Amino acid sequence: MGAHELPNVNTRVTEYADKLIETPRAHLRLNLAQDELGLVLTYQDRELLRCYLTPNGMLAGGFVAKALGVPLPPLGESVIARVSTGVLYRVLGVCGLDYSEEASYVILETLLEEAEMQRGARNLSD
Repeated sequence: MGAHELPNVNTRVTEYADKLIETPRAHLRLNLAQDELGLVLTYQDRELLRCYLTPNGMLAGGFVAKALGVPLPPLGESVIARVSTGVLYRVLGVCGLDYSEEASYVILETLLEEAEMQRGARNLSD
């Protein structure tokens, strides 16, 4: 998944996030927090992605929360998302889109639908 590796002032995906999705797992306990820089998603206190306080960064952050199936946390707070690596893969894709490009919204819709389906399928088996 090379698209999110392009330099981007709105969002950033870490190498750790890319490594994490290489091994399929059914349950990851992720933490989505909002701080003075924007939104940050972590796993075991290690940063996976960040959506900065820019218009497109915060737009991406809202879509990241939607893909995770959690509400956007208020400043200084966080929410827990329990998802599979398949959902995380789609979240990273959502984070890497360029929201100034109209075509990104077509891809976004697909990623959000896939993430929702995967969360739903997982929840039914819990």
